Amino acid sequence: MVQFHEHIISDLLEDPTAGGGLVVLSAGLGLHKLIAGLLHLHHPSQGSLLILSATPSQKHSILTSLNNPNPEITNTPSEITSDLPVHHRLSLYTSGQASFITSRILIVDLLTHRLPVSAVAGIVLLNAHLLSETCTEAFIVRILRASNKDVYVRAFSDRPHAMVSGFAKAERTLKCLFLRKLHLWPRFQVYVSEDLERDPPEVVDIRVPMSAYMMGIQKAVIEVMDACLKEMRKTNKVDVEDLTVENGLFKSFDEIVRRQLDPIWHTLGKKTKQLVSDLKTLRKLLDYLVRYDAVTYLKYLDSLRASESFRSVWIFAESSYKIFEYAKKRVYHFKRSNGETLTTPSKSVKSKKRKLDDKDKEGIDSPVMNGNSGVMLEEVLEEAPKWKVLREILEEIEAEREKQATTNDDRDAESDQDDNGIVLVACKDEHSCVQLEECITSNPNKVMRGEWEKYLLSKVQLNALPKRNKKKTQAPKGFGILDGSVPLTPSKGVEGSTSSIVTQENDALLAAATEISKQAEKGIEVVDEPQVSVGGKGKGKRNSKGTNKTSTKNVSSKKDDKNKTESVSESEPNKVENLTIGGSVLKKHVEGKPIPPVHFHAYESGQQILDVLKPSAIIVYHPDIAFVREIEMYKAENLSKKVKVYFLFYEDSTEVQKFEASIRRENGAFESLIRQKSMMMLPVDQVAHGLGLFSANETESPSKQNMVTRKAGGQKEARKEMQVIVDMREFMSSLPNVLHQKGMNIIPVTLEVGDYILSPSICVERKSIQDLFGSFASGRLYHQVEMMTRYYRIPVLLIEFSQDKSFSFLSTSEISDDVTPHNIISKLSLLALHFPRLRIVWSRSLHATAEIFASLKMNQDEPDEAKATRVGVPSEEGVVEDDVRAENYNTSAVEFLRRLPGVTDSNYRAIMEGCGSLAELALLPVEKLAELMGGQKSATTLREFLDAKYPTLL
Repeated sequence: MVQFHEHIISDLLEDPTAGGGLVVLSAGLGLHKLIAGLLHLHHPSQGSLLILSATPSQKHSILTSLNNPNPEITNTPSEITSDLPVHHRLSLYTSGQASFITSRILIVDLLTHRLPVSAVAGIVLLNAHLLSETCTEAFIVRILRASNKDVYVRAFSDRPHAMVSGFAKAERTLKCLFLRKLHLWPRFQVYVSEDLERDPPEVVDIRVPMSAYMMGIQKAVIEVMDACLKEMRKTNKVDVEDLTVENGLFKSFDEIVRRQLDPIWHTLGKKTKQLVSDLKTLRKLLDYLVRYDAVTYLKYLDSLRASESFRSVWIFAESSYKIFEYAKKRVYHFKRSNGETLTTPSKSVKSKKRKLDDKDKEGIDSPVMNGNSGVMLEEVLEEAPKWKVLREILEEIEAEREKQATTNDDRDAESDQDDNGIVLVACKDEHSCVQLEECITSNPNKVMRGEWEKYLLSKVQLNALPKRNKKKTQAPKGFGILDGSVPLTPSKGVEGSTSSIVTQENDALLAAATEISKQAEKGIEVVDEPQVSVGGKGKGKRNSKGTNKTSTKNVSSKKDDKNKTESVSESEPNKVENLTIGGSVLKKHVEGKPIPPVHFHAYESGQQILDVLKPSAIIVYHPDIAFVREIEMYKAENLSKKVKVYFLFYEDSTEVQKFEASIRRENGAFESLIRQKSMMMLPVDQVAHGLGLFSANETESPSKQNMVTRKAGGQKEARKEMQVIVDMREFMSSLPNVLHQKGMNIIPVTLEVGDYILSPSICVERKSIQDLFGSFASGRLYHQVEMMTRYYRIPVLLIEFSQDKSFSFLSTSEISDDVTPHNIISKLSLLALHFPRLRIVWSRSLHATAEIFASLKMNQDEPDEAKATRVGVPSEEGVVEDDVRAENYNTSAVEFLRRLPGVTDSNYRAIMEGCGSLAELALLPVEKLAELMGGQKSATTLREFLDAKYPTLL
């Protein structure tokens, strides 16, 4: 453990009366090791320690850190899930061990008193930046602190920028957890800097120049992004300070913009909504440019053109055509047979745009290439500039090691064992790892050709799909209008030559694709996937072709047929001799220069790989600030080990800008937190202040005492405790927490009918706006309301809006007078007509819902838990208790009656009153039916249906 981790733990433990604290530290400073250190200090005699809100990768990292110093440790944290029976969970609660548990299981066990509060020593909360006043974790802490004030709460977060989003986020988090101590540990903190800079690793910063086309694409994307931001500034709906290209490089930019626009989202026009989506797409384009190869990037652009061509604003920006043009030039060129480049006669921007938009439909309308066209497809297949540099770095590392080995023959055995010779290459995702490994073990040109062949084969498959509008072969109409301007009438010669060039290019692409598909079918050329790893001096190999772990990434050209595992324990050095390097490609590419054993690591896997592999050289292929800190931590914990780090940046790229901006953003977040900490307004007794409303010995103010002196000489009324029965599934929302804050007793059970039972006669089905739309679409809401109407006298549909959004379904302009099947207002109106006893309640927010529930419970009896759980559940005899309709009607016969032709919701009750059974109904004449059904047409329809002959096969 590094020294500043000990300082953090000592700060948390120095004041036991404080009840814990909130720790915010920089990303990559070993949060999992810090938690593992706290778990080492926990003793079963203190009570159980519950770990909340841990992600699967965090659990794995904590358990790995616990087992690293002592693999034979016995008291490793267990995991409490809903699959465990109640008695097993109780035994774990009372064992005094540390346990991972989800907040939903813990809150239910607390409310049902399955968990003895006195057996809990404390809670460790991870990802504290996700907490809010109404979250389930805050609910848990309030219940525990109300019953046991000695319980400590230790919350942790390694996302400082998330702790400054919104108003006073850190202060509100402290208040909801009843804490008073905020511990800040940035990278520039004195103890952290001393530890990490005592013996820093050797760093080599390599700036790789981007190709001309990559620079052109990057410049064009930034210009388009700037144009979109200018358009958004015109709306006057967003804070202008946040709308910068630098902020647009981060994912949090979408959250910032969406948070500002959420309250007025329904009032925004389609263009503004599309701009928010376009900025996200443009950020991906910048990220993918430096991350993926040219063919993958082109394929992603093709998918964007197909999916967003008529909705997007950015595609019709002035510089957008350059993105598509340069991306194609990185992959292929078209030339005539005489060597001339294939271009359109017009040099204007409009003609280029038109050419591009037409060219995007490659391979759709041209089945076969015209042999007399004279157009040649010239493959460019530009390799990523970093690929060559990566290969050179690996060769340089191996050459240095060989040179060092020859000069230092008298090195002791310990240093040989300490240096295992592994080189770690760190990338953002699995796709990059697989591709880089192929580049090292094979020829990069072969990798690009494999991607190119997949791209062409996808064109063949697209061309083979059935055409929807085969007759509409004429030129598309209104193209200039989509572009935002009406072009002047061009000359016929220019337009004709453009369309012919596009047709020729399409034919050439399809011909190349068809040729490759034929070769694949015949088996002439099989793209083999190398299964070997190149090892230097027989030191080891990396077993990279696994069978389990597949990567999932939102890129069209993902290599679905290649799987990859991150396991390094399967490295078997002695198998190197048994491998045969197939093919002459590798021999030609290597040219006798060996490379060291290489392991590839993806950031998205979330695994802490450095402590397991212990590499001596690290190549950061995609720079990431959190991983840089992990390298610093790794070196600080292994002072005797020599570590050399290579950073690969694209020169003058957004990659550099984003990395530097992330450092500035983190430092700015900590500076803001330091200022907030100096001005925080926290109660002296945070716990007593937060729980004072619910304590039994609450002392009332003199004014309140004087108010009741008129009633029977100051006799105090006994306050009735309100109870609410809540369905288990509702604990995914924050409403039970708010109801508990209002002083209501929450009883969690599994309900078949309704979500909340307020009294024996009031049942509430709660719907958020998103859930309401989904329930209408699936038809689930109709069934839920029907069940409530059957078993309860007052069924209530609660429609709950979000507090930070507008209190309306639609904007005023979208509300129409007509009833339409797709309008939410029309659907609600039909629901109210169909179920007259249904009450619809509108709530502005969670707190408004709690007030509504309190008012609905006035002068009502408290609900019975046993009866509520039996409602809707048939007994062994098949009888359902408390079925209001079943007391007077045969419910099956009523449902059958309502489905007969001519029977509607307005006349089925009159039919039931006029005849006693379905058999009697079948014998009624048309005149009597017309009298009961309120019309001759309905009666005739029903009579014809009843008298119709049943067709048989005999």
